[in-house]
Amino acid sequence: MIDPAFPRLHVRAQQGWVNDPNGLCHVDGRWHVFYQYNPSAPRHGQIHWGHSSSTDLVHWRHEPVALAPRPGQPDAAGCWSGSCTIDGGVPTLCYTALADDPRDAVALTATGDPTLTRWTPASEPSAGRQGPADAETRDPYVVWIEGHRYILQGFGGPSSTPRVLVHDATDLRHWKLLGPLISADDPVAARVADAAIWECPNLVRIGDRWLLVISLLNERPTAVSWMTGDLVVTAQGPRFTAVDGGVLDSGPAFYAPQLLDDDGRILMWAWSDELGRSTQWLDAHGWAGTLTTPRELTLRGGKLASRPAPEYLTQRSGLLVGSWRAVEQPSFEVAVGSGARLSCSATDPTGRPGTGSETGPHLDLPAGTRLLVDGSLVEIFDPDGDTFTTRIYPSEASVWTIEGDAEVHCLG
Repeated sequence: MIDPAFPRLHVRAQQGWVNDPNGLCHVDGRWHVFYQYNPSAPRHGQIHWGHSSSTDLVHWRHEPVALAPRPGQPDAAGCWSGSCTIDGGVPTLCYTALADDPRDAVALTATGDPTLTRWTPASEPSAGRQGPADAETRDPYVVWIEGHRYILQGFGGPSSTPRVLVHDATDLRHWKLLGPLISADDPVAARVADAAIWECPNLVRIGDRWLLVISLLNERPTAVSWMTGDLVVTAQGPRFTAVDGGVLDSGPAFYAPQLLDDDGRILMWAWSDELGRSTQWLDAHGWAGTLTTPRELTLRGGKLASRPAPEYLTQRSGLLVGSWRAVEQPSFEVAVGSGARLSCSATDPTGRPGTGSETGPHLDLPAGTRLLVDGSLVEIFDPDGDTFTTRIYPSEASVWTIEGDAEVHCLG
């Protein structure tokens, strides 16, 4: 019997803990998605880099673990988030290395073979920590600006203004700090990116603007902000001024996205955490966390819009009508006409308070909405390009029901 809550069409290992997507790249016709991974338990700890690859964004191949903690090395306690670049033909990972306290994390690199399946990590940091003792520096992201390579890092702490740091990365073994790309003092950032620490910064060119995406760490992951704006390369390095911004996904199960500029097409994956799962549930199921559906980002009237990557929807097969058992068809797409309601009976009782019962939960879906369900992962795309990511946990007894004007396709 399959686990009806397990997202089987998305990037994640068959067991263990999964969080942030890392190292997105498209090399020799194959997309590579790395991710934060604990293979030994469904909880955060001893973080490795898992790895999956695909030629079509639909069928994913599990690759060998790319990075693992090394006793006595700067990454002894975990290989945290980062990105991938090609350096003179050599695939290179840039990541946050943790030996003990996250406040003392440093940046490391690892070089790979042409298949991106064998990696050799460095032992000497490319960049150290920044700021006062209570500050944290993390999540290197490689970006090319006017033919020059830079690396961004998130920064913040109780006594520090959150900011995105920018480094000259001409030499990946030795990064040169150039100061802040942008800080929370920026008026738009102050409005849309209030946080204790800015994490997982991403910067890409989109249309005639630059797009900056930041994950906001407070007492717990709460939101991801986007800002569009202008970028100027000064004598001190690149500087970003925001002109507009907002929330990237308004759901409770979306965090730490990473963007890939794929020859002008902006693709994005994010981490979808578990909601309200007890340790007993996690231990019984043996897994936690998944990556989202790959999404395409565009600008519509100056606002950021998101849709599923069209390749993902090529998995459509038969139609579903009325109701169906979750264990028989755990993955499906709902394309709403004038309006519909989707319900799931007998959801797992250890879910979030108020989300499950014998008769619910239900989702009221406005006209033009597209909804994707894969096990417990629920992603809603509205006609304006806004998204909402959440979780609903079907049990072996669960039945999904659709009422109203909608067409439902099996996926996978």
